[in-house]
Amino acid sequence: MHSVVIKEVKLHTINVSLKAPFTTSFGTMKDKEVCLVEVIDESGHSGWGETVTSDEPYYNEETTRTAVYMLNDFLVPRLIKKEIKHPRDVHRMLSFVRRNQIAKAALETAVWDVFSKKNEMPLYEVLGGRQKKIAVGKSIGIQSSPDELVSKVGQYVKEGFQKIKVKIAPGADIEYIKKVREAFPDIILMADANSAYTLDDIDHLKQLDQFNLLMIEQPLAHDDIIDHSTLQQNITTPICLDESIHTYEDARKALKLGSCKIINIKIGRVGGLQEAIRIHDLCKEHNVPVWCGGMLETGIGRSHNLHMTTLSNFIIPGDTAPSSHYWNQDIIQEDITMEEGFIQVPAGTGIGSEISAEALNDKLVSTQSIVDDHSVHPIPS
Repeated sequence: MHSVVIKEVKLHTINVSLKAPFTTSFGTMKDKEVCLVEVIDESGHSGWGETVTSDEPYYNEETTRTAVYMLNDFLVPRLIKKEIKHPRDVHRMLSFVRRNQIAKAALETAVWDVFSKKNEMPLYEVLGGRQKKIAVGKSIGIQSSPDELVSKVGQYVKEGFQKIKVKIAPGADIEYIKKVREAFPDIILMADANSAYTLDDIDHLKQLDQFNLLMIEQPLAHDDIIDHSTLQQNITTPICLDESIHTYEDARKALKLGSCKIINIKIGRVGGLQEAIRIHDLCKEHNVPVWCGGMLETGIGRSHNLHMTTLSNFIIPGDTAPSSHYWNQDIIQEDITMEEGFIQVPAGTGIGSEISAEALNDKLVSTQSIVDDHSVHPIPS
């Protein structure tokens, strides 16, 4: 394969408004400011990545502004003018920075895209994926009442979504799930707690076992692995870890401790596609299924998710719902659409989704262009 040399990186900060507010145990989101990372190689190809951040550090420690700062001051200077023989090397090249996984992933995924385009291959082939269409699930935020939730679930079941994920929190959990299960006894249903509970809630969470859920996602603290092991021993519903898994090592330890039976792999949370592949392969070795959760991405991040989920152990429908479910206008030229519960992996080279110059200009807050290493910060010995 042909290597790439990065000539320029542009950081496009945009503001996008959701079609409807999305509520979780963290709070309610109405719009997002994200950074689209454009990597331009010496041949003029552009690759795109996205910071799956928001304005506040409620999911992890990062915000869009901190991600842009890390990209501009630390991460991009390490790659500019460098020959990259394969994008899997980028994870190592950026490893001198601790955490800041979303910022790293935005840059690393853009390199995967430009590398794939340079080599005239779709991204999924470079990743080693095979599936051409991806089963789709739908994530539903916390609703005002159980009946309102049942109505929402009914709408999305009718549209053909193959898995329904319901956000829960204390006071909006057991009765809500009970109502949904009574109305839809056969659907694939899961609950996502976003760290809303503690071990003091074991008896309460045991009540979920009666509803035949596919999983309960991240019920305990966002940085916990040990207490989830205790909880998993006391409930029959499989636990899925999300926020706790930032690296391959986190996943290895969680599996060794029996802290979960499923892992949600988000590209941004684990620092990029290379680490996502390593976690995928580890889980496959242990017969632990994986799936891809959503971070309210634009079409750029959504396209990367689709290509990643072509890997063989992504056997649970992800949260990559069509663009129209989130945005009045996406940032890409052609919306990502669903047919009969599946989304076709975008065709063409790279991620297969082209940026819409009109949409970018309409939503643009600012653009930074980086063409040199602007005095790279020394790495401590």
